[in-house]
Amino acid sequence: MTKFDRITSEPARMNGEPCIRNLRLTVRRVLEALALYPDREELKREYPELEDEDIRQALASAVGSLDD
Repeated sequence: MTKFDRITSEPARMNGEPCIRNLRLTVRRVLEALALYPDREELKREYPELEDEDIRQALASAVGSLDD
């Protein structure tokens, strides 16, 4: 099992959806943004708070949820 130390989930924040580093940026939104901005540099201009490891963990989390 992979540990996602950048993905947090709190019932009182964003309706309990998994978020990136306690930001108001959900994993779902990161995945949607990746589809809209396939160029990572453009994605980072749109979401400057995102780091490479945030993106990697969001993708890994999505893959892990497909296995469930």
